[in-house]
Amino acid sequence: MHSDPQIAARQRWMSVLARAGNQLVNYESALKDADYSLIRAPESGMALVRGRMGGTGNAFNLGEMTVTRCVVRLSDGRTGYSYIAGPNKQHAELAALADAHLQGTDQQQWMLRLIEPLRAAQQAQRAAKAAETATTQVEFFTLVRGED
Repeated sequence: MHSDPQIAARQRWMSVLARAGNQLVNYESALKDADYSLIRAPESGMALVRGRMGGTGNAFNLGEMTVTRCVVRLSDGRTGYSYIAGPNKQHAELAALADAHLQGTDQQQWMLRLIEPLRAAQQAQRAAKAAETATTQVEFFTLVRGED
């Protein structure tokens, strides 16, 4: 995360919005209840994904993935951006609208109404998945022989 608290806060909400998937549809009417224009209409393309062996080794090209991006501007001039994994244009537009709304004076209201419920749902989903996979975890151990 960034050292500037405002940038770090935006990084956190952008992360939640990018992972929200179809959950943003539940907030569509509230997000679209503002005059806005599409600066860059939602469009899908490919992005190169890079990886590192063991997380620390030399970088290598892992492959490509579909990414959808969108840029919107509210009537008061706030601009919202989104980059979404996959080809979901509706998700990209709603995430960009949410980003624009979150930059305004009513940021706390949007955080409480939108980001916090989404973050809680995502954490619950991660916890449920971790609990499900924990049941299949195998513990390995090594017996050490005594030396003569």
